[in-house]
Amino acid sequence: MKRARQAIGLTVANKSDKNMLKTLSKKVEKAVAEKNKDNAGTALNDVVSAIDKAARKGLIHKNTAARKVSRLTKLVNSMLPSEAA
Repeated sequence: MKRARQAIGLTVANKSDKNMLKTLSKKVEKAVAEKNKDNAGTALNDVVSAIDKAARKGLIHKNTAARKVSRLTKLVNSMLPSEAA
């Protein structure tokens, strides 16, 4: 019985945290679409921090977290001018 009650509360908390990750990711994508470098950088820092925290808590798998961070970072870096090698 106690386990069932706990599961309900944890499900709500996890759902809220996952929705927050999606919202933060969308902020990064929106800033990139608007070509706003300052907002994109700030939003990227926020979402990376949130993703890492979610991975530490076990909300998402560490490889999933790494993949999300990598893709968002690549997206933000695509806005920046590439340097000649």
